[in-house]
Amino acid sequence: MAQIPVQTIHRDPQLFYWILIPITVVMILTGVLRHYATVLMATTPKKQELPAIREQRSLLRGINLRTNANAISPASFQARKDYLVNAYEKGDFLKEPDKKGQAAPNPMTDPAAMEGMMGMMKGNMAMMIPQTLIMGWINAFFSGFVMIKLPFPLTIKFKSMLQAGVATRDMDPQWMSSISWYVLCIFGLQSVFNYLLGSDNAASQMAQQMGQMGPGAGAQMFGPGVDPDKQFKAEAENLAVLAHEYTLAGVEQRLLETVKV
Repeated sequence: MAQIPVQTIHRDPQLFYWILIPITVVMILTGVLRHYATVLMATTPKKQELPAIREQRSLLRGINLRTNANAISPASFQARKDYLVNAYEKGDFLKEPDKKGQAAPNPMTDPAAMEGMMGMMKGNMAMMIPQTLIMGWINAFFSGFVMIKLPFPLTIKFKSMLQAGVATRDMDPQWMSSISWYVLCIFGLQSVFNYLLGSDNAASQMAQQMGQMGPGAGAQMFGPGVDPDKQFKAEAENLAVLAHEYTLAGVEQRLLETVKV
């Protein structure tokens, strides 16, 4: 059987030192600068009043109950469910019960909401501006270069991801272009940032975006223009229709069946 010939590209070995290393170093330094810029631009959090904290944590309590419902007994789940559903529907956890049923205030007239939106804009600028500058720098100086060959085989589906900016049809997918290395650094430098800056850092933009999309992120604070009473009632409906299946139901019988000789 004829073997497929190994594709060899004769390239200058200096490309490794003048392209791969500079891109990696610039990405690390940019992440460090992004972290400290985010820290400097961050506003000092204001002290929240007890009713506001209670309102936020109460909604999170219902979400945690739905998430871990099968880990508690049916009687405990039913007691917690009845209490929370009743309290959500009555509005017992609202920080301003007298405004129940009223339209949500305009966030443009709320100083706290405006401050929150400005903080989000600062965070987005700290992520987008460096990314745009680095992408333009790579396109201007390093576009079209093939730098390294991965030591393991890949399928043709990885070609578009690893060879961005290199318009070749027959090149082996193991070869990687400079732009693809930049994209790979965006996803793969989180461990480096954790080592340099600690686990709670603002250097990795991908980690920030995933953190904003994580479960329970919307329950930690009510966004501007959101009616808390509607969120409580929606959570009450979610709890009311939840089907409970106790994980330890019949565990004794299942254990005896596994050890039965």
